[in-house]
Amino acid sequence: MKIGVLGTGMVGRTLGTSLVQRGHDVRMGSRTRGHQGARAWVAGAGERASEGSFADASAFGDVVFNCTAGAASLRALELAGRDHLSGKILIDVANPLDFSQGMPPTLTVCNTDSLGEQIQRAFPEARVMKTLNTVNCNVMVNPGLVPGDHNLFLSGNDPDAKARVAHWLGEWFGWKRENILDLGDITTARGTEMLLPMWIRLMFALGTTGFNWRVVVGGA
Repeated sequence: MKIGVLGTGMVGRTLGTSLVQRGHDVRMGSRTRGHQGARAWVAGAGERASEGSFADASAFGDVVFNCTAGAASLRALELAGRDHLSGKILIDVANPLDFSQGMPPTLTVCNTDSLGEQIQRAFPEARVMKTLNTVNCNVMVNPGLVPGDHNLFLSGNDPDAKARVAHWLGEWFGWKRENILDLGDITTARGTEMLLPMWIRLMFALGTTGFNWRVVVGGA
């Protein structure tokens, strides 16, 4: 499959590398072609890897991952191009984190809205699926790094797109279908994005990013 990855940071590089290793053709996008980080990634990722602008990557991909910084995601997606995203599944991995006041970050949007919803409103012809945003990037592509069963969340409006993404999460990265929790429509992205302040505090308390959430259901 041809996959566009928007963003040259750790998340984009990790997802891109994993997808290339699984035999997909991946184009990493940044603001301008020839971005130093993207070129370095291509050099190390292999012949199925390429780089270009946001628009290049979104036009290339049959599926597009948004791995940009949450505060800049809407602008990055505008540069990616509405026509290039129309009708495509857009897997939104970003979180609306504001680091302007240092650590720990706050959220640029929460409670009554989410970044996932903002993206869906701004790009109504895209099929936005919010997932993978509640785990470290290494766990995204290798859930076995965390022992036992643990959960991944999925939010989105399109049932067909949601079923395909759930399948890909298993096929591409090894997530068990029974551990992927369908939370509902894109408004449920509010909940998963608001897990991030707690996730960051757990990271500091545990001294590691190698952890995840597990939902245990008991009697009422």
